[in-house]
Order: sequence, then C-alpha cells, then structure tokens
Amino acid sequence: MSTNLFSQKQRNNITLVLILVLGGFIIYSIRGIFGAILATLVMYTIFRPINVFLIEKWRWRPSLAAVSLIVGSLFVIVLPVYGFISMIAKKVITFTKNPEQINEIVEQVNKFMGDKLNQPDLISDNIQQGITYAGGLLTSVLNSAAGLFLDITVMYFLLYFLFVNYKGFERGLLRYSPFRDENAIRFGLELRNITYSNVLGQGFIAIVQGSLVALGYYIFGFGDPIFWGVICTILSFIPVVGAPMVVIPACIIKFVDGDTAHALGMLLWTLILVINVDNVLRLVIAKKVGDIHPIITIIGVIIGIPMFGIMGLVFGPLLLSYFLITIKIYETNRLAEVRDAERGISKE
Repeated sequence: MSTNLFSQKQRNNITLVLILVLGGFIIYSIRGIFGAILATLVMYTIFRPINVFLIEKWRWRPSLAAVSLIVGSLFVIVLPVYGFISMIAKKVITFTKNPEQINEIVEQVNKFMGDKLNQPDLISDNIQQGITYAGGLLTSVLNSAAGLFLDITVMYFLLYFLFVNYKGFERGLLRYSPFRDENAIRFGLELRNITYSNVLGQGFIAIVQGSLVALGYYIFGFGDPIFWGVICTILSFIPVVGAPMVVIPACIIKFVDGDTAHALGMLLWTLILVINVDNVLRLVIAKKVGDIHPIITIIGVIIGIPMFGIMGLVFGPLLLSYFLITIKIYETNRLAEVRDAERGISKE
C-alpha cells in the first residue's frame, strides 16, 4: 500500500509548478542571449532548405553541411554587417572629435532661416534635439555591437546542432506544440513567410535603396556617398521614411549652400526612383511570401532597438509579427473547440 500523501492529480500539479518555476529561472538566466537565440531561429529558417538539399539530395554528411552553411553565412551576412557597424563607428568617432563640421552646418542653416523666415533659432533648437536623440540612439546601437561577438558565438553553436539534427528538432516542435498538428504546421509556414519577407525581402529592398541613394549622392555631388548609402540601407528597414531621413536633410544643406540644382536633382531622384522602387519591390515580395504592415514594422523597430540594438531593426518587427500570428492561431483553435463542443451537443 502506498504511503504517499498526495494523489496523482496533486503530484501532477506540483510537478507543473516546479516546471514553471524552473523554466522561469532559466528564461531569466538566458535573457542576455535572447537575441542570439532569436537570431538562431531566423538563420535556421533562412538556411533550412539549403541544409535539407545538401543532406537529402547531395547526400552530404549532416556535420559537413552544417559547417559549410555556417562558413557561408559568416561571409554573406555576418562579416558585411560587422563592416557596416565598423564604418558607422569610425564616422561617429570622427564627428565626435571634430564637432566643427556639425556646428558650421548648424550656423549656415540658422543664418538661412533668419534671413528668409525671420526664425534664426527655430532650426537650431530642432537640430539640437535631433542630435541629442541620434547620439543616444547611436550610443545604444554601438554599445550593443560590443556584445555581438558573444551573440554570434552562441548563435553558431546552437545552429550547428539544429542543422545536424533538424529532423529531431522539428519533430520535437510538433510534439510539444500547444496547437493541433495542422495549426502547428500552418503556424510554422506563416513564421517562415514572415521571416523571409522581413529578413530577405526587406534586406533586399534596403540594399537596393541604399545603393540608389549612394549613386544619387555621387551623381549630384554630395559627400561620402558610400557611408550615407550604408546609413540609408540600415534606415530603409523602416518603411516609407527610411530613405527620406537621409536625403531630405542633405538636400536642405545643399539648398542652404546655394546649390539649388543639385539639391532639387537629388530630391527628385529620391521621390521618383528610390521611393517607387521601394513600393514596387514591396508589392512583389508581398505576392511571393507575404508582407508586414508598415505600422507593425515601425512599432517593432521602436520596441526592438532598445532591446537588441541595431539588430532590433529586424528582430523587433519579427517578434511583433510572431506575437500577432500566435494570437491568430489561438483564435483559430478557440473557434475549432467551440465548433467541436457544438457538434457534441447536437449529437446528444
């Protein structure tokens, strides 16, 4: 005869509480590498088809396929991103050591506003606020870049084992998913499409826009075309306003300097070519793999940058999109449960 004081239901409840408590401690402990875990899932989603092709079609050993994809992604994604961040960091340090360039621009704009609009301090106050905000944002971004090495190391460590044992990993996801099998598969497909749209699609749009802005800077005689093309590439992850954030201030400065022709040329280049290319590419991507609404992207960026630094431009919208998909799947499950209950009642 059993001497245990607890019933089976009570033991199950106690076990569940222990799981929740320990799980909470684990989640709290790994909060510092949450970005690396999210990056692992994103990279796995992007490179999974290639991994499956190498293993199942070309009969590569799983370890060889995993190492090949890791090395390839390092050269295609990680090193270019590191180069962008290094370029921005060097330019920020240059501006910090030589603030005369910024002060001279502010004085020129102030003089123009005073002569034309009798508002000599209007632009000065706004520029000062903008510089303060941008400085804080850049500091946050560059500080987060210092932890990129740890995140990348953790990401590739996890990614290797996911690639090697991708079948077991996906079976585990289905087994422990709180959704029905059909909804779990649908959820996975929607996550894949959202990831493709936001990372690959938006990344392609950003590169195209940044390249066009850099070309426009070169054609119309603006300084540092490559640097500002990179900045535009990063800001283009913010829909609608990304490219204008780089172009409009530069055109204003050109106009203040008296170079009206080049200022208007660059402005028309942006309005006619850069923005329309953005709109066309978004329509194509939306038809192919799905689209993320601009409002979701903007809110996601606002949420993501404080959490993940520069990678928040990608991770923020993704997290918000994943959250909304989860709500939609939950609603589908709830309606299915109601229908099942109604059928049961009707049979009785």
